[in-house]
Amino acid sequence: MNPVRLHKVAPSQFLSLTGLGRQCLFLVLMAGMLQIAGADPNPPPAGALTLWYRQPAQRWLEALPVGNGRLGAMVFGGVKEERLALNESTFWSGKPSASHENPSGRGHLAAIRSLLLQRKFGEAQPLIQEHLLGRPENYGTHLPVGDLLLEVRHPEGEVTDYRRELGLEDATARVTYSVGTVHYRREVFASHPDSVIVVRLEADRPGSVSCRMGFHPNREPSRVRTEGPETLVVEADARERRHSDGQCGVSLAGRIRVVAESGSVRNTGDAVEVSGADAATIVVALNTTLLPGDPAARSERQVASATRRTAAALHRRHQDEHQTLFRRVTLDLGRSAADALATDERLTRLRAGGLDPGLDALFFQYGRYLLIAGSREDSPLPTNLQGLWNDNLACNMGWTCDFHLDINTQQNYWPAEVGNLPECHEPLFRLIEALRVPGRRTAQAVYGARGWVCHVFTNPWGFTAPGWSLGWGMHPTGGIWIASHLWEHYRFSGDREFLRERAYPTLKEAAEFFLDTLVEDPVTGWRVTGPSTSPENTFLIPGGQGRCSESMGPTCDIVLVRDVFVSCIEASRQLDTDAGFRRQLEDAVVRLPPLRVGRHGQLMEWLEDYEEAEPNHRHTTHLIALHPGGQIQPRVTPELAAAARRTIERRVGRADWEDVEWSRGNLINYFARLGDGEEAHRQLQGLLKAATDADLLTYSRSGVAGAADNIFCVDGNSAGAAGIAEMLLQSHGDGVELLPALPSAWPAGRVTGLRARGNLTVDLEWSHGRLLTYRLRSPGPPRSVPVRVQGTTLQTRTTPLH
Repeated sequence: MNPVRLHKVAPSQFLSLTGLGRQCLFLVLMAGMLQIAGADPNPPPAGALTLWYRQPAQRWLEALPVGNGRLGAMVFGGVKEERLALNESTFWSGKPSASHENPSGRGHLAAIRSLLLQRKFGEAQPLIQEHLLGRPENYGTHLPVGDLLLEVRHPEGEVTDYRRELGLEDATARVTYSVGTVHYRREVFASHPDSVIVVRLEADRPGSVSCRMGFHPNREPSRVRTEGPETLVVEADARERRHSDGQCGVSLAGRIRVVAESGSVRNTGDAVEVSGADAATIVVALNTTLLPGDPAARSERQVASATRRTAAALHRRHQDEHQTLFRRVTLDLGRSAADALATDERLTRLRAGGLDPGLDALFFQYGRYLLIAGSREDSPLPTNLQGLWNDNLACNMGWTCDFHLDINTQQNYWPAEVGNLPECHEPLFRLIEALRVPGRRTAQAVYGARGWVCHVFTNPWGFTAPGWSLGWGMHPTGGIWIASHLWEHYRFSGDREFLRERAYPTLKEAAEFFLDTLVEDPVTGWRVTGPSTSPENTFLIPGGQGRCSESMGPTCDIVLVRDVFVSCIEASRQLDTDAGFRRQLEDAVVRLPPLRVGRHGQLMEWLEDYEEAEPNHRHTTHLIALHPGGQIQPRVTPELAAAARRTIERRVGRADWEDVEWSRGNLINYFARLGDGEEAHRQLQGLLKAATDADLLTYSRSGVAGAADNIFCVDGNSAGAAGIAEMLLQSHGDGVELLPALPSAWPAGRVTGLRARGNLTVDLEWSHGRLLTYRLRSPGPPRSVPVRVQGTTLQTRTTPLH
């Protein structure tokens, strides 16, 4: 066994203890060292990484998600009828178009900018609407495929011992119950190695498994038929009229096959029936025309391959592969009486005022689980607004189920690096790189500029034009915001080849666009972006002239442009290339507006200190300087940190604050970066209480952004998980900081496997609110890393990562 280097905290950093107290603390420290080095002598209770319930799901937001990075299902767990709401990540309506850009935009850009620089917002707005905004042109949306329905047949009798659960460690949904004297068991998992969803039905009495399997499509046109006695053939077209003309989109072809053990299997035209079997295995394969090749043939190959394996072998392959990712990180935040409760009961208890550190830890690991289930290294697309699981609500909203680039897609991937799942980032990287080609067209057509640009959202068809509405459409920094994930991956991994071949070329071309499009503000002399919005907020035009969203140089733009310029400067130095380009960036970055404090003590959101038209608005995009960026740091820029806090207080302090899942997720991260563990934890509890449903999926609540229902959005899960990590570990500044925002609700705990920038893997343990031990692991020879531990900076040697 390799020796483990553990770093103990100096006695001066302990709480003031004497005599027996110090002896007890020493014993706790020694126990902690043994736990990190080997097995935990006090393992968490059985089911600590399990969501479980005493009843079936009645609503979509009570069902449990499984996914393999492309195929997904929401499992309802009914007794007489099982419903699997099926999704395939490439099932999109819409089609590519070269007409998204307004052809008159480039010719009117200079006049529009001139009006905005003169602060003639009312005159500029109609010109922006007429000449700059993009065109939907069959933009499309992700759509749900339909429902696999199992009519499960039992003998007459009372249903007892019901339990429904989702095990995060083996990524398997289970239902168990008894009818009379027969005990039934059902398992559902989405296998990444075999590219299928598997449903296993068992009973403890031979011949007791009987069911009727059918498919209910969510889209028309669709076709369902049988092929042989045991196979359903599903065909569907991704068609809708809300975001396209109803005539365009991908086509899907699927195969759903039953393999019964004993008993009989027959088809009934549009369904398959199993009678008197000992057990049955159902294999689901779905594919679309978005990828090359024949989707029907691909589905048949996948089903044929999977059904050649036993159910046990399929599950073992699935579990082993899933655990190589999931088990990289462990988290124990302590235990409570709530650990014995069902998950929905825990939420009820939490809403009544109880603390539940085990639920906090479960929510963190659930965020990682959802990222693994929704985005794998070979996934054809990254996670969208709803991850992989479409509730048929977001796609029918004006905002669509797509890749939003003004916060949501970014949040989806916040846990990827710190949560030790860098491979899950890969589909996003491919999407970003693919945007360069259409983004060049938009840069030329709308702005007459080099480089590439993308605005507020995108889709698989390469949409990079401005959006088609005032208030949110003009967001030219959406592309560099999402592209910052490339730079962050490099900062975490230190992968020089990735920087040279992928990150730097993409970031450089994005920076070229802004070098070409920055203009001088005649009032201040600073170089600013625009026309642009601070998503999706508005300000009051001085002099009582109404309200406006579009201006020059909103703070969020300047933060993002400064970040992309600085990233390219650093990358060019490390790669020893493009010295002339680097000098252009160095000259440009010093002419950007600084971050400033407004009359209310808040961080200014626009170039001037305008009053907000909607001071309760959910978006606080200018605070990306605090998180996920690092331009505001309490120890480095205390005045700006105080202004960021004041901004938050002014928003959240309003009774009508637009409290939605992703804005709560932001707050957790904001307060973690401000070093305020108590407030970060309070916002985490707020996310769980007010924007999380029974299945722990987060939602955008009804009444906000035009929603009539609570609509699932995965960004609250991912941002919340990232926020928990930020409370325990930060590395955006100089070195690594341990327990930077530890709340009193987590007085003792242990985490292993989190990642820090600098290619570091971090383990740590604490008790009584004080750090006990920590370890930094990294590939290569040992090196010294500055580590900040509760106010003191220590130089720490790394140990090898194996």
